[in-house]
Amino acid sequence: MKMAVNPIQLEKFLKGADYPTDKQSLIKIAQSNQADQEVIETLNNMPGDQFNSVKDVSKAIGAEDI
Repeated sequence: MKMAVNPIQLEKFLKGADYPTDKQSLIKIAQSNQADQEVIETLNNMPGDQFNSVKDVSKAIGAEDI
């Protein structure tokens, strides 16, 4: 999967997330942090449903460098 979301932006949009967490909670947090539709779609399409850290999220969407 091509990484279209900047890892720095991703970290900003997921600020305030309590880990471990699930995909729907991450999407809600990203929306509350004014994430754009591309970010929301990227989160929605990532594999897996449970994430232990923002690093796990970045791995799931193919951005290893957070």
